[in-house]
Amino acid sequence: MWLPYKKGFKAYLQLEKSLSDHSVEAYLRDLEHFTSYLLEKNQAINPEAVTLKELQGFLKWISELGMTGSSQARMISGIKAFYKYCLLEAVCKNDPTVLLEAPKLKRTLPDVLSFQEIESMINQIDLSRPEGPRNKAILETMYSCGLRVSEVVGLKISHLYLDLGFIRVTGKGDKERLIPIGTNAIKYITIYKNQVRVHTTPVKGQEDFLFLNKKGSKLSRIMIFYIIKDLALKAGIKKTVSPHTFRHSFATHLVEGGADLRAVQEMLGHASITTTEIYTHLDREFLRKTLEQFHPGYR
Repeated sequence: MWLPYKKGFKAYLQLEKSLSDHSVEAYLRDLEHFTSYLLEKNQAINPEAVTLKELQGFLKWISELGMTGSSQARMISGIKAFYKYCLLEAVCKNDPTVLLEAPKLKRTLPDVLSFQEIESMINQIDLSRPEGPRNKAILETMYSCGLRVSEVVGLKISHLYLDLGFIRVTGKGDKERLIPIGTNAIKYITIYKNQVRVHTTPVKGQEDFLFLNKKGSKLSRIMIFYIIKDLALKAGIKKTVSPHTFRHSFATHLVEGGADLRAVQEMLGHASITTTEIYTHLDREFLRKTLEQFHPGYR
Protein backbone atom coordinates (compact mmCIF):
# COMPACT_ATOMS: atom_id res chain seq x y z
CA MET A 1 0.00 0.00 0.00
CA TRP A 2 2.86 2.40 0.88
CA LEU A 3 5.29 1.24 -1.83
CA PRO A 4 4.34 3.83 -4.51
CA TYR A 5 4.60 6.63 -1.92
CA LYS A 6 8.01 5.38 -0.77
CA LYS A 7 9.26 5.30 -4.36
CA GLY A 8 8.00 8.83 -4.95
CA PHE A 9 9.56 10.03 -1.71
CA LYS A 10 12.89 8.48 -2.69
CA ALA A 11 12.83 10.26 -6.06
CA TYR A 12 11.92 13.54 -4.33
CA LEU A 13 14.89 13.21 -1.93
CA GLN A 14 17.30 12.32 -4.72
CA LEU A 15 16.18 14.75 -7.42
CA GLU A 16 14.61 17.73 -5.67
CA LYS A 17 16.55 17.71 -2.39
CA SER A 18 19.78 16.36 -3.97
CA LEU A 19 20.58 14.32 -0.86
CA SER A 20 23.39 11.77 -0.69
CA ASP A 21 22.59 8.06 -1.00
CA HIS A 22 23.40 7.66 2.70
CA SER A 23 20.90 10.37 3.72
CA VAL A 24 18.20 9.00 1.39
CA GLU A 25 18.62 5.54 2.92
CA ALA A 26 18.31 7.01 6.43
CA TYR A 27 15.06 8.82 5.56
CA LEU A 28 13.59 5.71 3.94
CA ARG A 29 14.64 3.58 6.92
CA ASP A 30 12.81 5.95 9.28
CA LEU A 31 9.66 5.66 7.16
CA GLU A 32 10.07 1.87 7.02
CA HIS A 33 10.10 1.72 10.83
CA PHE A 34 6.81 3.65 10.92
CA THR A 35 5.08 1.42 8.35
CA SER A 36 6.38 -1.68 10.19
CA TYR A 37 4.76 -0.32 13.36
CA LEU A 38 1.43 0.20 11.56
CA LEU A 39 1.54 -3.39 10.26
CA GLU A 40 2.36 -4.76 13.70
CA LYS A 41 -0.61 -2.87 15.18
CA ASN A 42 -2.89 -4.07 12.33
CA GLN A 43 -3.39 -0.51 11.15
CA ALA A 44 -3.27 -1.03 7.37
CA ILE A 45 -3.98 2.60 6.48
CA ASN A 46 -2.65 4.83 3.72
CA PRO A 47 -0.61 7.99 4.40
CA GLU A 48 -3.66 10.28 4.21
CA ALA A 49 -5.48 8.33 6.94
CA VAL A 50 -2.61 8.65 9.46
CA THR A 51 -3.43 10.92 12.38
CA LEU A 52 -1.47 12.37 15.30
CA LYS A 53 -2.73 9.44 17.41
CA GLU A 54 -0.89 6.85 15.27
CA LEU A 55 2.26 8.99 15.25
CA GLN A 56 2.22 9.36 19.04
CA GLY A 57 1.68 5.60 19.36
CA PHE A 58 4.74 5.04 17.14
CA LEU A 59 6.81 7.42 19.27
CA LYS A 60 5.79 5.53 22.42
CA TRP A 61 6.65 2.22 20.71
CA ILE A 62 10.19 3.21 19.69
CA SER A 63 10.77 4.75 23.12
CA GLU A 64 9.77 1.49 24.84
CA LEU A 65 12.18 -0.38 22.56
CA GLY A 66 14.95 1.65 24.15
CA MET A 67 15.77 4.04 21.31
CA THR A 68 17.59 7.14 22.51
CA GLY A 69 16.04 10.60 22.36
CA SER A 70 18.35 11.54 19.48
CA SER A 71 17.30 8.44 17.49
CA GLN A 72 13.64 9.24 18.13
CA ALA A 73 14.15 12.86 17.04
CA ARG A 74 15.86 11.72 13.85
CA MET A 75 12.98 9.34 13.02
CA ILE A 76 10.43 12.11 13.56
CA SER A 77 12.47 14.34 11.25
CA GLY A 78 12.32 11.61 8.56
CA ILE A 79 8.54 11.20 8.90
CA LYS A 80 8.02 14.99 8.84
CA ALA A 81 10.02 15.14 5.58
CA PHE A 82 7.79 12.41 4.11
CA TYR A 83 4.63 14.35 4.93
CA LYS A 84 6.13 17.51 3.48
CA TYR A 85 6.53 15.53 0.25
CA CYS A 86 2.94 14.22 0.55
CA LEU A 87 1.60 17.80 0.78
CA LEU A 88 3.66 18.92 -2.22
CA GLU A 89 2.36 16.00 -4.29
CA ALA A 90 -1.24 16.40 -3.01
CA VAL A 91 -1.15 12.89 -1.54
CA CYS A 92 -2.50 14.43 1.68
CA LYS A 93 -4.55 17.53 2.42
CA ASN A 94 -3.28 17.85 5.98
CA ASP A 95 0.06 17.20 7.69
CA PRO A 96 -0.46 14.96 10.77
CA THR A 97 3.10 15.66 11.99
CA VAL A 98 2.48 19.39 12.65
CA LEU A 99 1.72 18.87 16.35
CA LEU A 100 4.13 15.94 16.81
CA GLU A 101 6.78 16.89 19.34
CA ALA A 102 10.23 15.37 19.34
CA PRO A 103 11.65 14.36 22.73
CA LYS A 104 13.67 17.08 24.42
CA LEU A 105 17.31 16.16 24.09
CA LYS A 106 19.65 16.39 27.04
CA ARG A 107 23.18 15.06 27.39
CA THR A 108 23.02 12.43 30.09
CA LEU A 109 25.38 9.66 31.01
CA PRO A 110 23.85 6.47 29.58
CA ASP A 111 23.21 3.35 31.62
CA VAL A 112 26.15 0.96 31.61
CA LEU A 113 25.91 -2.78 32.16
CA SER A 114 28.44 -4.55 34.34
CA PHE A 115 30.29 -7.53 32.90
CA GLN A 116 28.13 -9.77 35.15
CA GLU A 117 24.91 -8.21 33.77
CA ILE A 118 26.06 -8.77 30.20
CA GLU A 119 26.92 -12.39 31.04
CA SER A 120 23.52 -12.79 32.69
CA MET A 121 21.75 -11.54 29.53
CA ILE A 122 23.78 -13.81 27.26
CA ASN A 123 23.02 -16.76 29.56
CA GLN A 124 19.27 -16.20 28.98
CA ILE A 125 19.63 -17.21 25.32
CA ASP A 126 17.98 -20.56 24.58
CA LEU A 127 20.57 -22.33 22.44
CA SER A 128 18.11 -25.13 21.63
CA ARG A 129 16.05 -22.72 19.49
CA PRO A 130 17.13 -22.09 15.86
CA GLU A 131 17.86 -18.41 16.52
CA GLY A 132 19.76 -19.10 19.77
CA PRO A 133 23.32 -19.57 18.40
CA ARG A 134 22.81 -16.56 16.10
CA ASN A 135 21.69 -14.31 18.96
CA LYS A 136 24.60 -15.47 21.12
CA ALA A 137 27.05 -14.65 18.32
CA ILE A 138 25.41 -11.22 17.90
CA LEU A 139 25.67 -10.25 21.58
CA GLU A 140 29.19 -11.60 21.98
CA THR A 141 30.26 -9.61 18.89
CA MET A 142 28.54 -6.40 20.03
CA TYR A 143 30.21 -6.51 23.42
CA SER A 144 33.58 -7.68 22.09
CA CYS A 145 33.81 -4.97 19.42
CA GLY A 146 31.56 -2.10 20.60
CA LEU A 147 29.56 -2.08 17.37
CA ARG A 148 26.72 0.27 16.50
CA VAL A 149 23.44 -1.54 15.76
CA SER A 150 23.75 -0.61 12.05
CA GLU A 151 27.25 -2.10 12.00
CA VAL A 152 26.22 -5.44 13.45
CA VAL A 153 23.31 -5.92 11.02
CA GLY A 154 25.58 -4.87 8.14
CA LEU A 155 28.47 -7.17 9.12
CA LYS A 156 29.62 -9.25 6.14
CA ILE A 157 31.25 -12.68 5.98
CA SER A 158 33.87 -11.33 3.56
CA HIS A 159 34.84 -8.79 6.26
CA LEU A 160 35.66 -11.41 8.88
CA TYR A 161 39.37 -12.09 9.44
CA LEU A 162 38.85 -14.42 12.36
CA ASP A 163 42.17 -16.22 11.90
CA LEU A 164 43.86 -12.85 12.42
CA GLY A 165 41.49 -11.80 15.21
CA PHE A 166 39.96 -8.81 13.35
CA ILE A 167 36.72 -7.78 11.66
CA ARG A 168 36.12 -4.92 9.21
CA VAL A 169 33.01 -2.81 9.76
CA THR A 170 31.39 0.01 7.82
CA GLY A 171 30.46 2.85 10.16
CA LYS A 172 28.97 6.33 9.84
CA GLY A 173 29.66 8.07 6.56
CA ASP A 174 30.59 4.70 5.01
CA LYS A 175 33.95 4.83 6.81
CA GLU A 176 35.55 1.43 7.25
CA ARG A 177 37.67 0.40 10.22
CA LEU A 178 39.39 -2.74 11.48
CA ILE A 179 38.48 -3.83 15.00
CA PRO A 180 40.09 -6.61 17.08
CA ILE A 181 37.61 -9.31 18.09
CA GLY A 182 37.78 -11.50 21.20
CA THR A 183 38.06 -15.28 21.31
CA ASN A 184 34.53 -15.76 22.70
CA ALA A 185 32.97 -13.80 19.83
CA ILE A 186 35.14 -15.68 17.30
CA LYS A 187 34.01 -19.00 18.81
CA TYR A 188 30.28 -18.23 18.61
CA ILE A 189 30.44 -16.61 15.16
CA THR A 190 32.18 -19.76 13.91
CA ILE A 191 29.57 -22.05 15.48
CA TYR A 192 26.70 -20.00 14.03
CA LYS A 193 28.28 -19.64 10.56
CA ASN A 194 29.36 -23.27 10.18
CA GLN A 195 26.59 -25.14 11.98
CA VAL A 196 23.44 -23.00 11.82
CA ARG A 197 23.60 -20.41 9.04
CA VAL A 198 24.45 -23.11 6.47
CA HIS A 199 20.85 -24.38 6.81
CA THR A 200 19.38 -20.99 5.76
CA THR A 201 19.16 -20.03 2.09
CA PRO A 202 20.07 -16.34 1.79
CA VAL A 203 17.88 -13.98 -0.23
CA LYS A 204 19.48 -13.07 -3.55
CA GLY A 205 21.89 -10.19 -3.07
CA GLN A 206 22.20 -10.77 0.69
CA GLU A 207 24.45 -13.84 0.62
CA ASP A 208 27.39 -12.00 2.21
CA PHE A 209 25.56 -10.69 5.29
CA LEU A 210 26.54 -12.71 8.36
CA PHE A 211 23.41 -12.50 10.48
CA LEU A 212 20.21 -13.62 8.73
CA ASN A 213 16.59 -14.07 9.79
CA LYS A 214 14.72 -17.31 9.15
CA LYS A 215 13.69 -16.04 5.69
CA GLY A 216 17.31 -15.52 4.67
CA SER A 217 17.31 -11.71 4.82
CA LYS A 218 19.72 -9.62 6.86
CA LEU A 219 18.35 -8.64 10.26
CA SER A 220 16.67 -5.28 10.80
CA ARG A 221 17.86 -2.83 13.43
CA ILE A 222 14.50 -3.14 15.19
CA MET A 223 15.00 -6.91 15.54
CA ILE A 224 18.24 -6.32 17.46
CA PHE A 225 16.32 -3.99 19.81
CA TYR A 226 13.71 -6.71 20.36
CA ILE A 227 16.32 -9.39 21.07
CA ILE A 228 18.16 -7.22 23.61
CA LYS A 229 15.01 -5.91 25.37
CA ASP A 230 13.73 -9.48 25.74
CA LEU A 231 17.00 -10.76 27.22
CA ALA A 232 17.27 -7.81 29.64
CA LEU A 233 13.73 -8.57 30.84
CA LYS A 234 14.53 -12.27 31.32
CA ALA A 235 17.72 -11.39 33.21
CA GLY A 236 15.75 -9.09 35.53
CA ILE A 237 17.80 -6.01 34.61
CA LYS A 238 15.96 -2.79 35.51
CA LYS A 239 18.28 -0.41 33.63
CA THR A 240 17.35 1.12 30.28
CA VAL A 241 18.96 -1.38 27.92
CA SER A 242 19.30 -1.02 24.14
CA PRO A 243 21.87 -2.15 21.54
CA HIS A 244 23.78 1.08 22.23
CA THR A 245 24.09 0.05 25.89
CA PHE A 246 26.46 -2.73 24.77
CA ARG A 247 28.60 -0.17 22.91
CA HIS A 248 28.66 2.14 25.94
CA SER A 249 29.53 -0.77 28.22
CA PHE A 250 32.34 -1.92 25.91
CA ALA A 251 33.92 1.57 25.94
CA THR A 252 33.36 2.17 29.66
CA HIS A 253 34.93 -1.15 30.65
CA LEU A 254 37.98 -0.35 28.49
CA VAL A 255 38.44 3.11 30.01
CA GLU A 256 37.91 1.77 33.55
CA GLY A 257 40.60 -0.80 32.81
CA GLY A 258 43.05 1.94 31.83
CA ALA A 259 42.82 1.78 28.02
CA ASP A 260 44.27 4.66 26.00
CA LEU A 261 41.50 7.03 24.89
CA ARG A 262 42.88 7.26 21.34
CA ALA A 263 42.70 3.47 21.02
CA VAL A 264 39.09 3.50 22.26
CA GLN A 265 38.29 6.28 19.75
CA GLU A 266 39.74 4.18 16.93
CA MET A 267 37.75 1.08 17.90
CA LEU A 268 34.49 3.00 18.29
CA GLY A 269 34.98 4.84 15.00
CA HIS A 270 34.51 8.29 16.52
CA ALA A 271 35.54 11.08 14.16
CA SER A 272 36.47 13.29 17.11
CA ILE A 273 38.21 12.47 20.39
CA THR A 274 35.68 14.82 22.05
CA THR A 275 32.94 12.24 21.50
CA THR A 276 35.05 9.54 23.15
CA GLU A 277 35.78 11.78 26.14
CA ILE A 278 32.29 11.10 27.56
CA TYR A 279 33.80 7.84 28.81
CA THR A 280 36.29 9.72 30.97
CA HIS A 281 33.25 11.29 32.70
CA LEU A 282 31.78 7.82 33.14
CA ASP A 283 35.11 6.69 34.53
CA ARG A 284 35.18 9.50 37.10
CA GLU A 285 31.65 8.61 38.20
CA PHE A 286 32.79 4.97 38.57
CA LEU A 287 35.74 6.09 40.71
CA ARG A 288 33.51 8.24 42.92
CA LYS A 289 31.07 5.37 43.51
CA THR A 290 33.98 3.01 44.25
CA LEU A 291 35.26 5.46 46.87
CA GLU A 292 31.79 5.80 48.42
CA GLN A 293 31.38 2.04 48.58
CA PHE A 294 34.78 0.96 49.83
CA HIS A 295 36.48 3.86 51.63
CA PRO A 296 35.60 3.85 55.36
CA GLY A 297 36.39 7.54 55.77
CA TYR A 298 34.37 8.79 52.76
CA ARG A 299 31.15 10.60 53.71
